[in-house]
Amino acid sequence: MKTLKILVTTTRILAILCLIAGLLSHLALTDIAHGEPNLGGEWATVQVSAFLVLLFILSTIMTLRRFERLYGGNP
Repeated sequence: MKTLKILVTTTRILAILCLIAGLLSHLALTDIAHGEPNLGGEWATVQVSAFLVLLFILSTIMTLRRFERLYGGNP
C-alpha cells in the first residue's frame, strides 16, 4: 500500500512538471520556428521536456499496474 502512495505522488509531481515543461517547450519551439540565433538552450529545453513526458508515461503505467494488482481489475 505504501508503494502505491509513493507511485501516485510521483505521478502527480511528474504531471505538474510535464505541464510546466509543455509551456516551456512551446516557448522554445516558437523561438526555433522564428529562427532565433543560438538555439542550443531551446533544443535542450525540448529534449528535457520529452524526457519528462516519457518518465510521466512510465510512472503512470507502473501506477496503474500496481493499482490493478492490489484491487483487481478484471473487466
